[in-house]
Amino acid sequence: MEKLNFTFTGNPENAPAMARYMKNRFIFLGVKSPERRAQSKPLLQTSRQVDPATLHSWIVELYARQQREYQYLALDLAEYNVKKWQLADIIIFKQFIMQKSWWDSADHWCTIFGKYIQLHPEQTAAVFQLFFKSPNIWERRIAITLQLKARDAVETDLLTQAILFDQYTDEFFIQKAIGWALRQYSKFNPSWVMQFLNEYQLSNLAVREASKYL
Repeated sequence: MEKLNFTFTGNPENAPAMARYMKNRFIFLGVKSPERRAQSKPLLQTSRQVDPATLHSWIVELYARQQREYQYLALDLAEYNVKKWQLADIIIFKQFIMQKSWWDSADHWCTIFGKYIQLHPEQTAAVFQLFFKSPNIWERRIAITLQLKARDAVETDLLTQAILFDQYTDEFFIQKAIGWALRQYSKFNPSWVMQFLNEYQLSNLAVREASKYL
């Protein structure tokens, strides 16, 4: 198994502002996104030639590192190699959502899972069930926003289940996700979203977000 040999070169002057943006929940090296992508590009390119087991070990190692940029790199590796994954890999990746969790990492995992179901649409329900009704708000946020990239192919029964489970949940990140998912789908099926909003009582935040394009 190929060993991971990678470190970022950060700018300490950037670190305090980056930490504040994340409510000081994480320590940063001070590597902003464009620079992070530039520094990690060779590793990402190399990762295409690496077997899935090695990639898993790299992701585990990066997630364990203290600075937040390394969790971002782990996510980049998982997304960059999404074509390699099977459902068993997605189940393994689920563990990371509750590690060092916040909206940034949860939403990036959701992007990865969303790309996965685009490649394997027949597994949409199976992936959805990994997160639906979870006691963890970040996993439930993923259930709600899992199909953001599905365009007009959203499985509306799954979206409905996810939203109604959290219909009265007083949590900003959940209500924002409900509005976000409905707003995105309204670009492709506005009549369905309008009917949904008329049929179910949602929070003011969710309705405001959902109605943006209606």
